Amino acid sequence: MALEQQYEEMAGLISRAENEIGKAIIGQKEVIRQVMLAILADGNVLLEGVPGLGKTELVKTIAKVCDMDFSRIQFTPDLMPADVTGTNLIIKENDRNTFKFEQGPVFANIVLADEINRATPKTQSALLEAMQEKTVTVGKTTYELPKPYMVLATQNPIEQEGTYPLPEAQLDRFLFKLVVEFPTKDELKAIMDVTVSGKKPELNTVLTKDDILNIRSQIEAMPIAEAVMDYAMSLVVSTHGEVSTSPDIARKYIVTGASPRAAQTIVKTAKARALMEGRFNVAFEDVKYVAYPALRHRIITNFDALSEGVSADQLITELIKIADENLM
Repeated sequence: MALEQQYEEMAGLISRAENEIGKAIIGQKEVIRQVMLAILADGNVLLEGVPGLGKTELVKTIAKVCDMDFSRIQFTPDLMPADVTGTNLIIKENDRNTFKFEQGPVFANIVLADEINRATPKTQSALLEAMQEKTVTVGKTTYELPKPYMVLATQNPIEQEGTYPLPEAQLDRFLFKLVVEFPTKDELKAIMDVTVSGKKPELNTVLTKDDILNIRSQIEAMPIAEAVMDYAMSLVVSTHGEVSTSPDIARKYIVTGASPRAAQTIVKTAKARALMEGRFNVAFEDVKYVAYPALRHRIITNFDALSEGVSADQLITELIKIADENLM
């Protein structure tokens, strides 16, 4: 089969999956698309939004449509690391005591870490190895997690009482940070039609695990032009105020810029978006599109930004404008 035909088939498959998810999740088209981008780029997602916006339902729906095993962990202050990863149990067999590892809920294809900032740092850190290495180590034994694997974590940005903010090192492990907005009036009415009436849509499996792994391998092999790569790298470097070439806005408002993981994220997800759009080359627009979810949680702003109401997204917009001007 020609490569062009393969790309077209994959783009069509992803589009059908998005439409199928849209049957159960009203609105939130950009969030659905960006979560799909993260799945195809083999990354984790942090979903931020007030309660009741359907974040949990979104994750369950994606698991159903993409034929992935789903697991949900409700993070609370008394949750222990073993409640996440699993633990060794003593089993008595033939008058002998042996250890048997009982897998925790982290052993699934797609893990929903609900209200992750409500657990203590010790428990939050139990996910770090799983998110980065796709393995779990208990005692001296390391266990492989199923493939594909991803963590989708939610957090409430409003109520901060009794919460433990995620440290920068853990935030950096999330490929994307997505902000789930409140629905419009028409979307809210459509949500009522689906939920209150009890007419839940029938969801079909569109993508399989093998499809996802195959698409990932195609994305990795996709070429990216030197000019586009240079544009993406310049954008990441511009978030560092300590660099001599960085713009004034970065020096004024940014304490810590984006890490090399941000550069990897932008390149991988820009390739994934090009494929989803049915293109065989990565465009500047792809880089700009993924820059917001890739950078917003990796830019640490100072007090001046907070007092003047300058958000990370506003800074990214300005940095993109400067990067565009440098292209001319």
